[in-house]
Amino acid sequence: MIRLLLFSSYLLIFLGCTSSKSQTDPLAVNLADIQWGKPGDGSIAPAGTRTALQATDPKTGGVSYYAWFPAGGFFDQHWHTHDEYAVLISGSLTISLGQKVYDLEPGAFIIIPGGVHHYWDIPETGDAIILVKRMGPPDFHFVDR
Repeated sequence: MIRLLLFSSYLLIFLGCTSSKSQTDPLAVNLADIQWGKPGDGSIAPAGTRTALQATDPKTGGVSYYAWFPAGGFFDQHWHTHDEYAVLISGSLTISLGQKVYDLEPGAFIIIPGGVHHYWDIPETGDAIILVKRMGPPDFHFVDR
């Protein structure tokens, strides 16, 4: 239980928040105005990854947030308990979903069902920003760690 609480606390730091906004609060924000969290140390996402929490669903604990992956970053293969939806806002990336690999460009929509193993690979040519919606509390289960 203590490990889960510590991990949950780390996730709040990883998501760049100390408090969350209710999903029912109105919100409109330009990408240029995002308040990014500090760059991560690489213990969950690639070193230098920054996030910006936008909302937390008070019923499910699901979060909506931006993630900024640095050029050349690789997010190790992992899975989540709950479904995850993402849109690639800028840059390009490769994602593996189960046995399929996709090369994506801005505007790409991604559905990652709970339990599906996946990884993110960011090319050396530039950073990538995604917008993520999780259907339940965030968790990371790494496959090869």
